[in-house]
Amino acid sequence: MQLNFFSFPRRFYSTLRLPPTLLLGPGPSNPNPRTLASLSLNTVGHLHPSFLQLMSNIQHLLRSTFKTHNDATLALSGSGAACMEASLVNLLEVGDSIIIGCNGYWGDRVTNLALRHGFKPIRVESPWGQLIPTSLLVDAVKTHKAKALFIIHGESSTGICQPLENLGEICQKLGTFLIVDAVVTLGGMPLLTDVSNIDIVYSGAQKCLSAPPGVSPISFSPRAIQQIKSRKTPISCFYLDIIELLKYWGSDRIYHHTSSINNFYALHEALSILKEETLEASWERHRSVSNLLYDGLKDLGLKLLVDDPSHRLIPLTTVKIPDGIDGKKIQNHLLTNYNIEIAGGFGQLAGKIWRIGLMGHNSRPENVHLLLSALKQSFKDLYKL
Repeated sequence: MQLNFFSFPRRFYSTLRLPPTLLLGPGPSNPNPRTLASLSLNTVGHLHPSFLQLMSNIQHLLRSTFKTHNDATLALSGSGAACMEASLVNLLEVGDSIIIGCNGYWGDRVTNLALRHGFKPIRVESPWGQLIPTSLLVDAVKTHKAKALFIIHGESSTGICQPLENLGEICQKLGTFLIVDAVVTLGGMPLLTDVSNIDIVYSGAQKCLSAPPGVSPISFSPRAIQQIKSRKTPISCFYLDIIELLKYWGSDRIYHHTSSINNFYALHEALSILKEETLEASWERHRSVSNLLYDGLKDLGLKLLVDDPSHRLIPLTTVKIPDGIDGKKIQNHLLTNYNIEIAGGFGQLAGKIWRIGLMGHNSRPENVHLLLSALKQSFKDLYKL
């Protein structure tokens, strides 16, 4: 049989057989079908004129999504963890201090990264599941005069959303750079990069943007780029070197690495879908669907970890596991019988909470009703409740 590149018979396509799982955990979320379809478009080269135009389009869409005018706005070939590390290694040099807001797992992760690279982490801590008082963060900035302040906007291990009001302005006045992790929040709740005076902000494609994991948006303010260009020592990681990356994403178009080409197709489609809906409408949709979940969980007699609605991370809800209930057993039952995936807690909250994500394309009322019905039946099947 004569074959060419575009005429493989079906048996050559894939040997994978994966169940159609509804992903209602902390990520990834299920992409919009349009986004998934874009992955199958023909792969072109990473310097092909059509792909370079796509990169420019992605930058334009990301600026709108981040609510910023930053020229240095792009997407990395890698997960949100790559952006987390990039934000540190570009801005900081060995011996520099960084203040880290720690009230969950991700603050611990940033601390670990800082230590690995020879930076000096200064932790400002609150118990898991509670806000870090802004006054404590401001006092730390004033006291330590650190190079940067790192905030997790949406702490997915606890369901807390850390407020950003006034922090950027205060940091600018004191010569400190504000770095914000918006992996869970971008596209799902208000994030105003320029208004909040954020110097470095990043996210992931696989949560509220509803694209497959593998590429991650990041944006640097002109102030941050100026600081990076004035470093005394070279950036230690070539792959995450923003100055080198900007030569590829900017007008020079100088090769840096082979991009995740088809994943960038998907990111472009996901951002285009978000633009069609409008960012503000997406924020409101996530809020209304999460409120529907809160009401349904209350009807089932379940309690939330975060009591104050104003402190809650809208796209991801943390639910206390009732006494006498094996949380993992419920999760397995949901997955086996209903193809619904939710997550448990980890770290200090292991075995104590469930984490339910309603992100991007998955943030729809029908998914809430399906999950609540499946939870109710699971309690009956396993515990006769």
